[in-house]
Amino acid sequence: MSRDEARASQDTELEKVRARYGLLAVVVSNLAIAGVAAFGVWRLDGDKAVIVGVLTAAFTAVSSMTTAYLGIKAISNTARSIALGDGPARRHPEATPPVPPVQRTP
Repeated sequence: MSRDEARASQDTELEKVRARYGLLAVVVSNLAIAGVAAFGVWRLDGDKAVIVGVLTAAFTAVSSMTTAYLGIKAISNTARSIALGDGPARRHPEATPPVPPVQRTP
């Protein structure tokens, strides 16, 4: 195995580890937010206006965190594939320089 292949394999494994731990962090954070919201709703003893506020805030936090993770991951994957040349070609064809006009002699 050449050095380039070994490095590519190592980079792929590193990306897998980052993805796993990033997803684990998001899931644990979402569970913590849901747990705190459930505890808050339980302690409010039926005050519906405040319960709606707590649940709305919890839903917003969970959806924002999940969306941010997925967006950052998608952009990271796209940038990596472009940098490695796996993505679509984004190069513009080189313009040919204009030909100077032919000079006439009188």
